[in-house]
Amino acid sequence: MTVTADNNYYSIEINQQHRVQVRNWLYFVCFLIFVMVIVGGATRLTDSGLSITEWKPLLGAIPPLNAADWQLALEKYRQIPEYQLINKGMSLDEFKFIYWWEWGHRFLGRFIGLVVFFPLVFFWLTGRLESWIKPRLLILFVLGGLQGFIGWWMVSSGLVERVDVSQYRLAIHLSLACIIFAYTMWLARSLVDHSNETVTNTVAWFAPIVVFAILLQIFLGALVAGLDAGLAYNDWPTMDGVIIPSDLWIQVPVWINIFENPKTVQFIHRMSAYALLALVLVQMIVALKSASGSTHKNRTVLLLALTIAQAVIGVITLVLQVPLNWGLYHQGGAVVVLGFAIAHWRGVKFANS
Repeated sequence: MTVTADNNYYSIEINQQHRVQVRNWLYFVCFLIFVMVIVGGATRLTDSGLSITEWKPLLGAIPPLNAADWQLALEKYRQIPEYQLINKGMSLDEFKFIYWWEWGHRFLGRFIGLVVFFPLVFFWLTGRLESWIKPRLLILFVLGGLQGFIGWWMVSSGLVERVDVSQYRLAIHLSLACIIFAYTMWLARSLVDHSNETVTNTVAWFAPIVVFAILLQIFLGALVAGLDAGLAYNDWPTMDGVIIPSDLWIQVPVWINIFENPKTVQFIHRMSAYALLALVLVQMIVALKSASGSTHKNRTVLLLALTIAQAVIGVITLVLQVPLNWGLYHQGGAVVVLGFAIAHWRGVKFANS
Protein backbone atom coordinates (compact mmCIF):
# COMPACT_ATOMS: atom_id res chain seq x y z
CA MET A 1 0.00 0.00 0.00
CA THR A 2 2.85 2.36 0.78
CA VAL A 3 4.37 1.80 -2.65
CA THR A 4 1.04 2.47 -4.31
CA ALA A 5 0.60 5.67 -2.36
CA ASP A 6 4.10 6.79 -3.23
CA ASN A 7 3.51 6.01 -6.89
CA ASN A 8 0.26 7.98 -6.86
CA TYR A 9 2.04 10.92 -5.23
CA TYR A 10 4.81 10.73 -7.84
CA SER A 11 2.22 10.63 -10.63
CA ILE A 12 0.49 13.71 -9.24
CA GLU A 13 3.80 15.55 -9.03
CA ILE A 14 4.65 14.73 -12.65
CA ASN A 15 1.19 15.84 -13.76
CA GLN A 16 1.62 19.14 -11.92
CA GLN A 17 5.00 19.69 -13.58
CA HIS A 18 3.43 19.10 -16.98
CA ARG A 19 0.65 21.55 -16.15
CA VAL A 20 3.19 24.20 -15.23
CA GLN A 21 5.08 23.63 -18.49
CA VAL A 22 1.95 23.88 -20.62
CA ARG A 23 0.69 26.88 -18.67
CA ASN A 24 3.99 28.76 -19.09
CA TRP A 25 3.94 28.01 -22.81
CA LEU A 26 0.43 29.43 -23.09
CA TYR A 27 1.44 32.52 -21.12
CA PHE A 28 4.30 33.02 -23.58
CA VAL A 29 1.84 32.75 -26.47
CA CYS A 30 -0.30 35.39 -24.73
CA PHE A 31 2.73 37.65 -24.46
CA LEU A 32 3.51 37.21 -28.16
CA ILE A 33 -0.09 38.02 -29.10
CA PHE A 34 0.12 41.13 -26.94
CA VAL A 35 3.29 42.18 -28.80
CA MET A 36 1.55 41.35 -32.08
CA VAL A 37 -1.32 43.71 -31.22
CA ILE A 38 1.16 46.47 -30.38
CA VAL A 39 3.09 45.98 -33.63
CA GLY A 40 -0.20 45.87 -35.54
CA GLY A 41 -1.18 49.18 -33.95
CA ALA A 42 2.14 50.71 -34.95
CA THR A 43 1.66 49.39 -38.47
CA ARG A 44 -1.71 51.09 -38.59
CA LEU A 45 -0.58 54.39 -37.05
CA THR A 46 2.42 54.66 -39.40
CA ASP A 47 0.21 53.86 -42.44
CA SER A 48 2.42 50.88 -43.23
CA GLY A 49 -0.20 48.18 -43.67
CA LEU A 50 -0.47 48.37 -47.47
CA SER A 51 3.27 48.44 -48.19
CA ILE A 52 3.35 44.70 -49.01
CA THR A 53 0.81 44.07 -51.75
CA GLU A 54 1.03 40.27 -51.93
CA TRP A 55 0.22 37.42 -49.60
CA LYS A 56 2.82 34.68 -49.64
CA PRO A 57 2.47 32.65 -46.44
CA LEU A 58 5.87 30.94 -46.88
CA LEU A 59 8.03 32.93 -49.30
CA GLY A 60 6.73 36.16 -47.84
CA ALA A 61 8.89 35.56 -44.78
CA ILE A 62 11.94 36.51 -46.89
CA PRO A 63 12.32 40.31 -47.17
CA PRO A 64 14.02 42.06 -50.12
CA LEU A 65 17.69 41.06 -50.06
CA ASN A 66 19.23 43.43 -52.59
CA ALA A 67 18.62 46.71 -54.41
CA ALA A 68 16.75 45.01 -57.26
CA ASP A 69 14.38 43.31 -54.82
CA TRP A 70 13.68 46.59 -53.05
CA GLN A 71 12.99 48.34 -56.33
CA LEU A 72 10.57 45.60 -57.34
CA ALA A 73 8.73 45.84 -54.01
CA LEU A 74 8.47 49.62 -54.39
CA GLU A 75 7.21 49.26 -57.96
CA LYS A 76 4.41 46.96 -56.78
CA TYR A 77 3.47 49.50 -54.11
CA ARG A 78 3.34 52.23 -56.76
CA GLN A 79 0.46 50.38 -58.45
CA ILE A 80 -2.02 50.84 -55.60
CA PRO A 81 -4.21 53.90 -54.85
CA GLU A 82 -2.48 54.72 -51.56
CA TYR A 83 0.77 55.49 -53.35
CA GLN A 84 -0.84 57.24 -56.29
CA LEU A 85 -3.13 59.47 -54.22
CA ILE A 86 -1.23 59.96 -50.95
CA ASN A 87 2.43 58.90 -51.15
CA LYS A 88 3.28 59.69 -54.77
CA GLY A 89 7.00 60.42 -55.08
CA MET A 90 7.90 58.47 -51.92
CA SER A 91 11.63 57.72 -51.78
CA LEU A 92 13.01 54.23 -51.39
CA ASP A 93 14.15 54.98 -47.83
CA GLU A 94 10.68 56.21 -46.91
CA PHE A 95 9.20 53.07 -48.45
CA LYS A 96 11.60 50.87 -46.48
CA PHE A 97 10.35 52.43 -43.24
CA ILE A 98 6.74 51.41 -43.84
CA TYR A 99 7.74 48.10 -45.44
CA TRP A 100 9.66 46.94 -42.35
CA TRP A 101 6.71 47.66 -40.07
CA GLU A 102 4.38 45.53 -42.18
CA TRP A 103 6.98 42.83 -42.71
CA GLY A 104 7.65 42.70 -38.97
CA HIS A 105 3.94 42.38 -38.27
CA ARG A 106 3.57 39.48 -40.70
CA PHE A 107 6.80 37.81 -39.55
CA LEU A 108 5.64 37.94 -35.94
CA GLY A 109 2.40 36.27 -36.99
CA ARG A 110 4.35 33.45 -38.62
CA PHE A 111 6.58 33.15 -35.55
CA ILE A 112 3.55 32.83 -33.26
CA GLY A 113 2.26 30.04 -35.50
CA LEU A 114 5.52 28.14 -34.99
CA VAL A 115 5.52 28.80 -31.26
CA VAL A 116 2.04 27.29 -31.07
CA PHE A 117 2.62 24.37 -33.44
CA PHE A 118 5.93 22.83 -32.35
CA PRO A 119 5.38 22.86 -28.58
CA LEU A 120 1.85 21.55 -29.17
CA VAL A 121 3.24 18.59 -31.07
CA PHE A 122 5.93 18.03 -28.43
CA PHE A 123 3.54 18.18 -25.47
CA TRP A 124 1.05 15.95 -27.29
CA LEU A 125 3.54 13.24 -28.28
CA THR A 126 5.22 13.15 -24.86
CA GLY A 127 1.93 12.74 -23.01
CA ARG A 128 2.08 16.08 -21.24
CA LEU A 129 -1.42 17.15 -22.28
CA GLU A 130 -4.58 16.21 -20.42
CA SER A 131 -7.34 14.88 -22.64
CA TRP A 132 -9.72 17.79 -22.04
CA ILE A 133 -7.28 20.40 -23.33
CA LYS A 134 -6.22 18.65 -26.56
CA PRO A 135 -9.21 19.64 -28.73
CA ARG A 136 -9.11 23.15 -27.24
CA LEU A 137 -5.48 23.57 -28.29
CA LEU A 138 -6.34 22.40 -31.79
CA ILE A 139 -9.01 25.12 -31.87
CA LEU A 140 -6.33 27.62 -30.84
CA PHE A 141 -4.11 26.56 -33.74
CA VAL A 142 -7.00 26.78 -36.22
CA LEU A 143 -7.93 30.24 -34.93
CA GLY A 144 -4.36 31.38 -35.54
CA GLY A 145 -4.53 30.23 -39.16
CA LEU A 146 -7.89 31.93 -39.60
CA GLN A 147 -6.42 35.14 -38.23
CA GLY A 148 -3.67 35.06 -40.84
CA PHE A 149 -6.26 34.73 -43.61
CA ILE A 150 -8.37 37.56 -42.17
CA GLY A 151 -5.26 39.74 -42.00
CA TRP A 152 -4.77 39.37 -45.74
CA TRP A 153 -8.52 39.80 -46.35
CA MET A 154 -8.20 43.10 -44.50
CA VAL A 155 -5.13 44.27 -46.44
CA SER A 156 -6.67 43.32 -49.78
CA SER A 157 -9.54 45.74 -49.12
CA GLY A 158 -7.14 48.66 -49.50
CA LEU A 159 -5.32 47.61 -52.66
CA VAL A 160 -7.82 48.42 -55.40
CA GLU A 161 -10.32 51.22 -54.81
CA ARG A 162 -9.41 52.55 -51.36
CA VAL A 163 -6.39 54.33 -49.88
CA ASP A 164 -6.74 52.43 -46.61
CA VAL A 165 -8.24 49.19 -45.37
CA SER A 166 -11.92 48.67 -44.62
CA GLN A 167 -12.76 49.67 -41.05
CA TYR A 168 -15.07 46.66 -40.88
CA ARG A 169 -12.27 44.25 -41.71
CA LEU A 170 -9.86 46.05 -39.40
CA ALA A 171 -12.34 45.72 -36.55
CA ILE A 172 -12.79 42.01 -37.25
CA HIS A 173 -9.02 41.50 -37.46
CA LEU A 174 -8.26 43.23 -34.15
CA SER A 175 -11.26 41.69 -32.40
CA LEU A 176 -10.26 38.18 -33.44
CA ALA A 177 -6.70 38.80 -32.23
CA CYS A 178 -8.11 39.79 -28.85
CA ILE A 179 -10.46 36.81 -28.80
CA ILE A 180 -7.51 34.51 -29.47
CA PHE A 181 -5.58 36.25 -26.69
CA ALA A 182 -8.54 35.85 -24.32
CA TYR A 183 -9.00 32.19 -25.29
CA THR A 184 -5.31 31.46 -24.72
CA MET A 185 -5.39 33.22 -21.36
CA TRP A 186 -8.48 31.23 -20.40
CA LEU A 187 -6.72 27.95 -21.21
CA ALA A 188 -3.65 29.00 -19.24
CA ARG A 189 -5.71 30.00 -16.23
CA SER A 190 -7.59 26.69 -16.48
CA LEU A 191 -4.32 25.00 -15.52
CA VAL A 192 -4.08 26.97 -12.27
CA ASP A 193 -5.31 25.73 -8.90
CA HIS A 194 -7.75 28.50 -8.04
CA SER A 195 -8.91 29.43 -4.57
CA ASN A 196 -12.03 27.74 -3.26
CA GLU A 197 -13.80 31.04 -2.64
CA THR A 198 -17.41 30.82 -3.73
CA VAL A 199 -19.40 33.91 -4.67
CA THR A 200 -23.11 34.38 -5.22
CA ASN A 201 -24.34 33.93 -8.76
CA THR A 202 -25.30 37.60 -8.94
CA VAL A 203 -21.72 38.63 -8.18
CA ALA A 204 -20.22 35.92 -10.39
CA TRP A 205 -22.22 36.86 -13.49
CA PHE A 206 -20.57 40.26 -13.58
CA ALA A 207 -17.27 38.63 -14.64
CA PRO A 208 -18.33 37.30 -18.08
CA ILE A 209 -20.47 40.37 -18.76
CA VAL A 210 -17.45 42.61 -18.16
CA VAL A 211 -15.32 40.50 -20.51
CA PHE A 212 -17.83 40.77 -23.35
CA ALA A 213 -18.19 44.51 -22.71
CA ILE A 214 -14.41 44.91 -23.03
CA LEU A 215 -14.40 42.99 -26.31
CA LEU A 216 -17.20 45.20 -27.61
CA GLN A 217 -15.22 48.28 -26.64
CA ILE A 218 -12.17 46.95 -28.48
CA PHE A 219 -14.30 46.39 -31.60
CA LEU A 220 -15.61 49.95 -31.40
CA GLY A 221 -12.08 51.26 -30.90
CA ALA A 222 -10.99 49.47 -34.05
CA LEU A 223 -13.77 51.23 -35.98
CA VAL A 224 -12.43 54.54 -34.64
CA ALA A 225 -8.93 53.59 -35.82
CA GLY A 226 -10.17 52.43 -39.21
CA LEU A 227 -11.91 55.74 -39.86
CA ASP A 228 -9.14 57.86 -38.29
CA ALA A 229 -11.96 59.20 -36.13
CA GLY A 230 -9.59 59.94 -33.27
CA LEU A 231 -7.80 62.62 -35.31
CA ALA A 232 -10.81 64.95 -35.10
CA TYR A 233 -12.97 66.26 -32.25
CA ASN A 234 -10.07 66.19 -29.81
CA ASP A 235 -11.68 68.14 -26.97
CA TRP A 236 -12.76 66.42 -23.76
CA PRO A 237 -15.05 66.03 -21.82
CA THR A 238 -17.04 67.83 -24.51
CA MET A 239 -17.00 66.71 -28.12
CA ASP A 240 -16.97 69.34 -30.84
CA GLY A 241 -17.57 71.85 -28.04
CA VAL A 242 -20.77 70.26 -26.68
CA ILE A 243 -21.84 67.24 -24.65
CA ILE A 244 -23.88 65.66 -27.45
CA PRO A 245 -22.63 66.85 -30.85
CA SER A 246 -24.83 67.43 -33.87
CA ASP A 247 -24.74 65.57 -37.18
CA LEU A 248 -24.50 62.15 -35.54
CA TRP A 249 -27.24 60.64 -37.72
CA ILE A 250 -26.95 62.50 -41.02
CA GLN A 251 -26.10 59.50 -43.21
CA VAL A 252 -28.78 57.34 -44.79
CA PRO A 253 -29.74 54.71 -43.82
CA VAL A 254 -29.44 55.86 -40.21
CA TRP A 255 -27.75 52.71 -38.93
CA ILE A 256 -24.78 53.25 -41.27
CA ASN A 257 -23.67 56.17 -39.06
CA ILE A 258 -22.70 53.66 -36.37
CA PHE A 259 -20.03 52.24 -38.67
CA GLU A 260 -19.17 54.90 -41.24
CA ASN A 261 -19.71 58.34 -39.72
CA PRO A 262 -16.43 59.20 -37.93
CA LYS A 263 -18.17 61.58 -35.56
CA THR A 264 -20.78 59.03 -34.55
CA VAL A 265 -18.23 56.24 -34.22
CA GLN A 266 -16.06 58.30 -31.89
CA PHE A 267 -19.09 59.43 -29.86
CA ILE A 268 -20.29 55.84 -29.41
CA HIS A 269 -16.77 54.75 -28.42
CA ARG A 270 -16.72 57.47 -25.76
CA MET A 271 -20.17 56.58 -24.41
CA SER A 272 -19.41 52.85 -24.33
CA ALA A 273 -16.19 53.61 -22.43
CA TYR A 274 -18.21 55.42 -19.76
CA ALA A 275 -20.66 52.51 -19.65
CA LEU A 276 -17.83 49.99 -19.27
CA LEU A 277 -16.26 52.02 -16.48
CA ALA A 278 -19.62 52.18 -14.70
CA LEU A 279 -20.12 48.43 -15.12
CA VAL A 280 -16.72 47.63 -13.60
CA LEU A 281 -17.41 50.06 -10.74
CA VAL A 282 -20.77 48.44 -9.99
CA GLN A 283 -19.12 45.00 -10.10
CA MET A 284 -16.64 46.13 -7.45
CA ILE A 285 -19.32 47.70 -5.24
CA VAL A 286 -21.52 44.60 -5.39
CA ALA A 287 -18.55 42.34 -4.67
CA LEU A 288 -17.40 44.43 -1.71
CA LYS A 289 -20.90 44.38 -0.21
CA SER A 290 -21.31 40.63 -0.72
CA ALA A 291 -20.05 37.70 1.30
CA SER A 292 -17.37 37.02 -1.32
CA GLY A 293 -13.86 36.17 -0.19
CA SER A 294 -11.07 38.72 -0.11
CA THR A 295 -9.38 37.34 -3.24
CA HIS A 296 -12.43 37.98 -5.39
CA LYS A 297 -12.97 41.43 -3.89
CA ASN A 298 -9.35 42.41 -4.42
CA ARG A 299 -9.53 41.37 -8.07
CA THR A 300 -12.56 43.59 -8.69
CA VAL A 301 -10.71 46.54 -7.13
CA LEU A 302 -7.64 45.94 -9.29
CA LEU A 303 -9.77 45.55 -12.42
CA LEU A 304 -11.41 48.90 -11.71
CA ALA A 305 -7.98 50.51 -11.27
CA LEU A 306 -6.81 49.08 -14.61
CA THR A 307 -9.99 50.27 -16.34
CA ILE A 308 -9.61 53.78 -14.95
CA ALA A 309 -5.98 53.87 -16.08
CA GLN A 310 -7.03 52.75 -19.56
CA ALA A 311 -9.70 55.45 -19.67
CA VAL A 312 -7.15 58.11 -18.69
CA ILE A 313 -4.77 56.89 -21.39
CA GLY A 314 -7.62 57.04 -23.89
CA VAL A 315 -8.40 60.65 -23.02
CA ILE A 316 -4.73 61.65 -23.27
CA THR A 317 -4.45 59.87 -26.62
CA LEU A 318 -7.50 61.72 -27.92
CA VAL A 319 -6.48 65.17 -26.69
CA LEU A 320 -2.97 64.79 -28.11
CA GLN A 321 -4.47 63.71 -31.47
CA VAL A 322 -3.21 60.13 -31.35
CA PRO A 323 0.59 60.34 -31.29
CA LEU A 324 2.23 56.99 -31.97
CA ASN A 325 3.38 56.27 -28.41
CA TRP A 326 0.07 57.13 -26.74
CA GLY A 327 -1.87 55.27 -29.42
CA LEU A 328 0.14 52.15 -28.63
CA TYR A 329 -0.27 52.63 -24.87
CA HIS A 330 -4.02 52.76 -25.42
CA GLN A 331 -4.14 49.67 -27.63
CA GLY A 332 -1.84 47.70 -25.35
CA GLY A 333 -3.78 48.81 -22.29
CA ALA A 334 -6.96 47.37 -23.74
CA VAL A 335 -5.31 43.96 -24.01
CA VAL A 336 -4.00 44.17 -20.44
CA VAL A 337 -7.49 44.97 -19.12
CA LEU A 338 -8.94 42.13 -21.18
CA GLY A 339 -6.33 39.67 -19.93
CA PHE A 340 -6.96 40.52 -16.29
CA ALA A 341 -10.73 40.35 -16.81
CA ILE A 342 -10.34 36.85 -18.29
CA ALA A 343 -8.16 35.74 -15.38
CA HIS A 344 -10.73 37.15 -12.98
CA TRP A 345 -13.60 35.36 -14.74
CA ARG A 346 -11.73 32.05 -14.77
CA GLY A 347 -11.17 32.34 -11.02
CA VAL A 348 -14.85 32.84 -10.23
CA LYS A 349 -16.62 29.91 -8.61
CA PHE A 350 -20.41 30.02 -8.82
CA ALA A 351 -22.34 29.22 -5.66
CA ASN A 352 -24.17 26.27 -7.23
CA SER A 353 -21.12 24.81 -9.03
